[in-house]
Amino acid sequence: MAFVRRAELLCAVLLALPPAVAAQSERTIYCCEDANGRPVCGDVLPTVCYGRAYREISPQGTVRRHVAAPLTSREIAQRDAERQRRKDEEARLLKQRRLDQALLETYTSLEDIDNRQDRAIADIRREIEAARARETELLGERRRLAEEAAPYRDKDLPRNIAVAQQSVDGELAAQKSIIDAKIRETEAVQGRFAADRRRYAELIAAGEGRP
Repeated sequence: MAFVRRAELLCAVLLALPPAVAAQSERTIYCCEDANGRPVCGDVLPTVCYGRAYREISPQGTVRRHVAAPLTSREIAQRDAERQRRKDEEARLLKQRRLDQALLETYTSLEDIDNRQDRAIADIRREIEAARARETELLGERRRLAEEAAPYRDKDLPRNIAVAQQSVDGELAAQKSIIDAKIRETEAVQGRFAADRRRYAELIAAGEGRP
């Protein structure tokens, strides 16, 4: 480092030789280290300094400015990736703050969450029970039609019976689909309320909502 400093001062002295003192004080000397670590200076940026970090020095040897080397393509990619990561994290935090605020405005307490879940689940279960009751009726209708169709086992089935069986089978499939969907909805509702309750409890514990 002492060698580099002496070299810089030497460059400054050499470049300060012209007699116009006022002009000398405004001049800038550019110094960098070459590939071997040796200082290279000039009153214009030496070509060996292109693509390298360099210093702008006054004729008195004062470093006016440090200029970093241009980023490599890998460093640029890393910088851009870090910027994107920070941007994504800021967006995630903003979204979470909005969700938290909505949560605190929706519920008044943990008990409120539990009560709403119970009501929502009860509504779905009533719908499931209604669908299963209809399914039971349709199964009874299907058995009755099967009995009517029994005498025609070796004959052409009357059109009205065939159409009725197709209609019942179609509605049975629809009711089964409704029941399956409502069971999935029950699980989804339970999961949603569980997540709401967990997050609400965290916010309350952190002092961000109602006690």
